[in-house]
Amino acid sequence: MLRIFTVLTMLASGTLTSQLPEFAQQYRQRLGGAIDALDQVMADFRRDAADYGLTVPEAIDRQKASADPFIQARGASIERTSQRLVHLKDQRSGFETASPFERILILVQSPDRELAQATAEDYAPAIPVTPVGLVSAGAGAAGGFILVWFLSGLVRLTRRRAPA
Repeated sequence: MLRIFTVLTMLASGTLTSQLPEFAQQYRQRLGGAIDALDQVMADFRRDAADYGLTVPEAIDRQKASADPFIQARGASIERTSQRLVHLKDQRSGFETASPFERILILVQSPDRELAQATAEDYAPAIPVTPVGLVSAGAGAAGGFILVWFLSGLVRLTRRRAPA
């Protein structure tokens, strides 16, 4: 029974991790569109600020200092948009120079929540026929084996210590 459970766990974890390279690829494809949209928002804001002789930070500070709660909220919102845009551009740069394995790490280390959620909602699984996909599947299968081995060891240990 333990062998069957081990094999099933290895298959499930291997299948799951084999999808990481494809998920990273689909995330990367969405990244450019998100950057373009946020660039447009920031370009409009930059233009509006310049029309009043303000830099972007000055305009944001003015909004955040406003007595009107709505204007304060817009200032905080545009500040988050600006920070998100910087993060996404940094991430795109990282993806452009990274190896396929490093792309997975970049995605796992600092995903953009909105972008990752949108990618997951439209995600289309793919069969991992690339070396990266196969290694990811193997790593997941190995992780599943280690998990079952560890858990079965804990069960055996508790059975030995249990009073007869």
